[in-house]
Amino acid sequence: MCDQIWSEFSSSGPVPPAHLCGMTSEGNGDVMEDPLIILESGEVYRNPTEVKMSQIVLPCHANHCGELSVGQLLKWMDSTACLSAEKHAGCSCITASVDDIHFEHTIGVGQVVNIKANVNRAFNSSMEVGIVVSCEDLFSDQQWKVCHAFGTFVARRTEAGKVQLRQVVPFTQAEKMEYSIAAERRRMRLIHAEIVTDLLSNDTAQEVGDSQEYQDAVPAERTRVESVELVLPPHANHQVNTFGGQIMAWMENVATISASRLCNAHPTLRTIDMFHFRGPSQVGDRLVLKAIVNNAFKKSMEVGVCAEAYQGGDHIRHINSAFMTFEVLDEEGKPRTLPRIRPEPVDGKRRYQEAIARKKIRLDRKYLISCKQTQVPFSVPWDPSNQMYLSYNNVSALKLLAAKNNWILNSEKNKVNLYTLEENQVLCFKVETQVDVPAERAFVLLSDLRRRQEWDMHYEKCEVLNQVDEDDTIYRVITPSASKGSNAQDFILLASKRKPFDTGDPYVIALRSVTLPTHPPTEDYKRGEVLCAGFTIWEVSSTVSKISYYNQATPGVLPYISTDIAGLSSSFYCSFSSCSQFLVKNKDSLATLAFNAL
Repeated sequence: MCDQIWSEFSSSGPVPPAHLCGMTSEGNGDVMEDPLIILESGEVYRNPTEVKMSQIVLPCHANHCGELSVGQLLKWMDSTACLSAEKHAGCSCITASVDDIHFEHTIGVGQVVNIKANVNRAFNSSMEVGIVVSCEDLFSDQQWKVCHAFGTFVARRTEAGKVQLRQVVPFTQAEKMEYSIAAERRRMRLIHAEIVTDLLSNDTAQEVGDSQEYQDAVPAERTRVESVELVLPPHANHQVNTFGGQIMAWMENVATISASRLCNAHPTLRTIDMFHFRGPSQVGDRLVLKAIVNNAFKKSMEVGVCAEAYQGGDHIRHINSAFMTFEVLDEEGKPRTLPRIRPEPVDGKRRYQEAIARKKIRLDRKYLISCKQTQVPFSVPWDPSNQMYLSYNNVSALKLLAAKNNWILNSEKNKVNLYTLEENQVLCFKVETQVDVPAERAFVLLSDLRRRQEWDMHYEKCEVLNQVDEDDTIYRVITPSASKGSNAQDFILLASKRKPFDTGDPYVIALRSVTLPTHPPTEDYKRGEVLCAGFTIWEVSSTVSKISYYNQATPGVLPYISTDIAGLSSSFYCSFSSCSQFLVKNKDSLATLAFNAL
C-alpha cells in the first residue's frame, strides 16, 4: 500500500527557501556564491561575463552626511552592469530597466565599494544582468552586502541589423539557479503595470479623505521639484547617448529634494521601484527632471520622479520614470513619524492612490518573495492583488530546489530513482524516472490535479476553487487520515504551471499552500500545508520525457519517509509506477487536448 508521504503534504514545518534571487537574498545580508571551482586546466573558474568594479569613496562622492551618494552608486552599478552585458553581446548595449533596489546599508567616506555583475540569461536581443554591491572596511577587514539589483540591457543594432544574442551556458549551481529564475523575473517585469491597474480597479487603494480630514497636512504641491540639466559630452557614454547611470543620479537628486520639503530634514533613500527607460537621450538634449511626494505613510514617503527630454523646438520625450521610498531617521537611527500629505485634485488623488497600491506590491515582494524563513507564516493568504507574487514564489521555489546539485541517490528500483537532500534541518526528496510519453502530454495530464486521484490513492477528492488564469489554479484536496482514528486532511493548494520559456527549459508544475477566507479550516478535517512540491518534466526526445517529483518534508513526517529511505517500504516506487501507467494510458486521450485549451 502506498505511503501517505508520497503526497506533497505536511502539517507543519519550516518555510521553504525564500532566497529566490539566487545571487542574493534581500533582507538576509548574505551573498550567495559558489565555492572556488578548479577546472581541469588548473585554473579557477570565473563566469565569462563577470565584471568587477572597486571604488574607494572620496569626499567628492559623498553627501552632507559623509555617506556615499546614492546617485553616484547608481552610476557605478550601471557602468559595471553595462560592461558585463557588452562582454556577452560583443557589441554596444543600452540600459532598458533596472529592477527594484533595496538599500540595506549606507557607505561612508574612506570605505570601498565592490560591485560585481554578470549576465544571468540572454533572451533575443535583451539580457538580464545580476548586480551585487558590497562594502569593505579597510581598517576592520569586514565586508557586508549593501544592495542587489537586476538590470535589463538591450544589444544595439549593428550595420548587419538586429543582434541575436547567443545563449548563456550556466556552469555553477548559483548560475543555473539564476538562469532558471530569470525567465520568471522577466514575466514579472512585463506585467508590473497590469498589477497596479488591477489593484486600483479592485478598489484596494483607500479613498482620499476630504479636505477637512487633511486640513493640517502638507500640500503636495509644496514638495514639487523641477530641474533642468543640459546634457554635455561628459554626461554621455561611449555610445554618445546620455549615460543611463547619470540620468538615474539626476532623478535621485530631485527626488531627495522633494522628500526633504515634506519633512524639513535630510531624508534617507530606502528603496527604488523599477527604473524604466522609455527612450534614448543625446548630447545637447535638455533633460527636465520632475519630482513630487505622492503619498506619506506613517514613517515613509513615496516620491514619484520622471525625466523628460527636448532639444530646440522638438516635442518633449518621456525618458524615464521611477518611484522612490524615503525615511527620515532620528538620532538613534530609527524612522521618524512623517507629516501627512494633502494631494491635489484629479492627478494628485490618482498618484496618492497609486502609491498605496505600490506599497501593497512592495509588501508582497518583501514578505512573499524575499523574506527570511522565520518572518512570515508558511501558508500565505491569497487574494487577487498578490496572486502574481505568490505564483512567482511558487515556481521559483521549486526551480531553486530542483537546481541544487547535491542530491544523493538513495536507492533505485525498476528504473525509478529516489534521491535525498538534507539542508538546514530540512529533508527533501526527489523521485525520478523516464516515461514513454511526450513531455507536453505528460505536463498537461499532471497539471490537472483533479485527475491525480486516478493514480494517487491519497487524493480522495479534488475540486477547483478558483481558476485564476491559464497558468494558476487553486484546488481543495482531501486526503485520508495520517493515522488510525484521526480526521482526514484537506489542503488549499495553489498550482502554478509553466511551459518552457526556451529550448532546454523544463515544464514546471509547482504546488504550495495558500489560505482562502472562503475556506477556513473545519472540525471535520485537519488542515495540512504544502511547503514546496511539484514536478519538472524534461523532454528527452519527441516521445520520451524525464519526470521528477520534489517534496520538502518536515520532522513531523520523517518517520514515514525514513521507511522508504531505509528500504523498509516501496511506496514511492508504487506511486510512481501508477503515475507512469496513467500517463502512458492517457497520452493519446482527447481529454488531454481539452484541458490544455483551458
